[in-house]
Amino acid sequence: MLDTRSLKLVADRLHLVDTLLDENVYADKVLTGGKVVNVITKEIYEAEIAITGEYILMVGDCSKLKGPKTEIVDVTGKYIMPGFIDAHMHFESAMLTATEFSRLSLPTGTTCLISDPHEIGNVLGKVGMKAMAEEVATLPQHVYLRVPALTPDSPGLETAGKNITSKDIPEMLSWETVTGIGETQGVTTIKFVYEHNYEVIKDTIASTVYARSIGKQVDGNIAGLFGEELAAHIICGGTDISCHETTTKEEAVEKLRYGVYVLMREGSTQYNMAQSVRAITEEKLDSRRAIIATDDMLAEDIINKGHMNDIIRRTIKEGVDPVEAIQMATINPATWLGLSQIGVLAPGKYADIAVIDGKLEDMNVSQVFLKGEKIAENKELLIDLPVYTYPDTVKQSVKREPITAENLMIASNDNKVLANCIGLIPLNNLSEKLQVELPVENGYVKSNVEDLLPVAVVGRHGQKDIGKSFVKGFDLKEGAFAETVSHDTHNLIVIGTNYEDMAVAVNRVIELQGGVVIAKGGEVVDELPLRISGLMTDELTAYELTDKMTALHEKAKEVLKCSIPAPFMHLAFLSLSTSPKWKITDKGVVDVENYRVIPSIEPIK
Repeated sequence: MLDTRSLKLVADRLHLVDTLLDENVYADKVLTGGKVVNVITKEIYEAEIAITGEYILMVGDCSKLKGPKTEIVDVTGKYIMPGFIDAHMHFESAMLTATEFSRLSLPTGTTCLISDPHEIGNVLGKVGMKAMAEEVATLPQHVYLRVPALTPDSPGLETAGKNITSKDIPEMLSWETVTGIGETQGVTTIKFVYEHNYEVIKDTIASTVYARSIGKQVDGNIAGLFGEELAAHIICGGTDISCHETTTKEEAVEKLRYGVYVLMREGSTQYNMAQSVRAITEEKLDSRRAIIATDDMLAEDIINKGHMNDIIRRTIKEGVDPVEAIQMATINPATWLGLSQIGVLAPGKYADIAVIDGKLEDMNVSQVFLKGEKIAENKELLIDLPVYTYPDTVKQSVKREPITAENLMIASNDNKVLANCIGLIPLNNLSEKLQVELPVENGYVKSNVEDLLPVAVVGRHGQKDIGKSFVKGFDLKEGAFAETVSHDTHNLIVIGTNYEDMAVAVNRVIELQGGVVIAKGGEVVDELPLRISGLMTDELTAYELTDKMTALHEKAKEVLKCSIPAPFMHLAFLSLSTSPKWKITDKGVVDVENYRVIPSIEPIK
């Protein structure tokens, strides 16, 4: 017995057949005069596209399908291609709800998003992710979620708001918009996890085996792994896993040879595509398992540069054939994700279409069709999006009393110490490990090294822990800033030139129940409330948020004299405990490669 959805599909397909074969039935609309980019055969040729309802009828000579009421869409001289897919992204990184992110991405030609609610999951567990799953179900854009197999990713090294294990997987995978398990960060540094927390590997395998058994997929997170470690990570996730953490050609080559789908990342602060794609341009490897994705993208970058169309543009500039680059954002991810209705222009597929004006390599999207309806033109959205209201249960997530400046300082009875510090690597989520000799004044460690600044992670999930250290490379000259965007457990992270301003920023974030705060001279300079789990706003539109973030970045640059681009996102990744080499969490300095918390300071021998 067919269910309601299947019965509708039967009716839809019968109508398509009738339209094609009954001489008295015609297409709803025909795109004519354009050059079709065929991502199946890697061709470009002139052809028409006939559409009825949500679907493509045929691609070719559609003259017999044009009737007196058929809408003729003249796209003469323009390129017609499938709508784009962002195969791995996080709404939380944009600080936007799914609805507002959709408002920005649809006019750029992105018709499908695969989002990992790992961030809200770390803060609120199933409650937060269920709310996001409900929101994306209301959107016209194709949006699917991949839920985490584990929170926190590094048990014992950090504290999450809620713990998720394999016991939670069956329920989460049953939600309508969830297609699989997200990035398996818990086994990223698999050798050290194997040696120090074997239970994480057992639990991850239990989750991924169950997911595979019901036809769901699994995303990998394979940062810097080769040989036995790479193979072990693949086995933990099962066949056909992905990796969006590939940073070199050598990594990309080995992963592609193993059948990993390499998601070449180009976000707002992490630019890995240029190195990864050399496996295609230099080593001439088959590109069918090469995909481009954003991972973490700021709203302002989408508004100013574009979304997947801009990533395709950048990929072409790296020497990739234009059609091949388009394949990496259409048919390749659709094939991997099992989304058989999108990613190509062919009979019976959803009529998700991006129309490109001008040179193909410029990827200037002039029109966007979603399920046959023109929903955007000249970067303007033509449809209204539904309003989703997040419940109050996701808006009271900062459980922390105010702190003092002294709470953030590192105490010592010695005259000088050896401090274990973190080295920032700009435009990357990896970090360096540094040991610096520092003096102790009035019982507290003090930095006397240029550009070595105090950093702290303040527990905000009900725990009183505060991790403390120093970071080099941020080039911050005055004041401080704090935020509840702090990967992946999203405790409250703060950096500054002095502890007084750091405490002011932290306490204001607590008062706001999440957000970003800049402080200088003992006062708040500017702020952005993020009351949805301390990660997202439902008070600002995407454009209002962009204006606000632009102002915050300007304040960081002009008032704090910070030269690092996207400083708030850079700070957020300093607590990512699965990404080598040293990071900081609420537990302290984390030696990622050895899966341990190390002292912030050590005696000088």
